[in-house]
Formats: sequence, structure tokens, C-alpha cells
Amino acid sequence: MPTILIVDDDPHIREVIGFALEKAGFATVEAENGKQALARFHEARPDLVVLDIVMPELDGTEACKALRRVSAVPIVFLSSRDDEVDRILGLELGGDDYVTKPFSPRELTARVKAILRRGQAHDPTTPGGRGLEHGRLRLDLDRYTAFWRDQEVVLTLTEFGILRTLLGHPGKVFNRDQLMDGSYQDYRVVSDRTIDSHVRRVRAKFKALGADPIDTLHGIGYRLGPC
Repeated sequence: MPTILIVDDDPHIREVIGFALEKAGFATVEAENGKQALARFHEARPDLVVLDIVMPELDGTEACKALRRVSAVPIVFLSSRDDEVDRILGLELGGDDYVTKPFSPRELTARVKAILRRGQAHDPTTPGGRGLEHGRLRLDLDRYTAFWRDQEVVLTLTEFGILRTLLGHPGKVFNRDQLMDGSYQDYRVVSDRTIDSHVRRVRAKFKALGADPIDTLHGIGYRLGPC
């Protein structure tokens, strides 16, 4: 039974989300602020975090940064702001999805399920084996981990899905729609800026190791470089 950490300073929202998720077969743990969320995370080791952005003590963006320093756990942001800049900021920080208040508990549950399915699914186009390798880049499909040479690169599920799609066909140019079709399993429509944000995060993580495996073809899309 997957465990979901629900972080929101509004007890009513935590109750509504908890009821919907438990009805769908999930176990839940709650926190009322970002500081408490970090403690709950280390205690419960949840499979996914639903994280409000505006909270006292430690807001959602700072809590996300702290979580990303130690884990690639999927994060779904909650926010009362529906501006594209805010959504992009959430994704740039390492969020896997962004839900705007007021929201449908059923929709939120569906998104949680979709993200967790991505974590369990494997690329059906991958012939045999549980790994992909190209040059210095290697993906472990069982553990959902990426390596450059022997150094692990911590990716979110969405970031891993993007890299897995590119690595499945080295040299092939993927437009943004194709790239996200290989990363999302619920056929949602996302903006070009959202896709670019995910790719920028992937590239930034590899650039920290002196690598840049993804080539940008302006106006067309992305492809995996020679690595």
C-alpha cells in the first residue's frame, strides 16, 4: 500500500485529501507546515508528497528544495495561484505535477495514481534487460536511477521518463509532444514551457558533473547527444 504525505496548513484540506486517497487504497501521513513535513518524510518514507506552496514556518518551495537534496520522491504541488509562472517555478524546483486550488479530490487522486504508475512502468520498447546505456550515460530501469560514468544523478520521475525516452532512440529528434508522451501516461496536455523546464533541470544536473547529454534543436525539439 503506497504511502502519501499530505502537507497543508489547512486541516480541512488535509482531511478531504486524506479521505479521497484512503478511499482509493493509499495510506496517508499528514503535516501542517514545511518544517513538520521534513520530519514526517524521514519518519514515514512516503512514496509521494502532496505539498502546499503557501505555508507558515517553511513554505512549499523551500520544503521541496530540502527534499530534492536527499530524495527523488514524486512531489505534487498545491497552490491557490494559477499563473503559469508559478507552475513553471514549481516544476523548476523539482515538482512532478501542479494542482490549483480549488481542486477536485478525484482529479488529484487520479494524478497521484498516474505518477505512481509511471514509477512502476517500464518502457515496452526496451528489448530485454533492465537497463539502457549510451556512451557514459546509463539508466537502471529497475531502480529508476541514472548514472554518468559511475556517478549517480538523482532525477524526478518525469525527468527520468524524458531521459529514458531519449535514450531509447539515441540520435532521434523528439518534438515536445513526443517527449512528454513518453514521460506521462495520462495523456495530459502541457505547455512547451513546462517541457522546457523539465529538460533544463535534467541538463543542469548533468552539467554539474561536466556533462551535457541532451542536444537542443531550436524550433524542433531535443535529442540525445553522443555522451
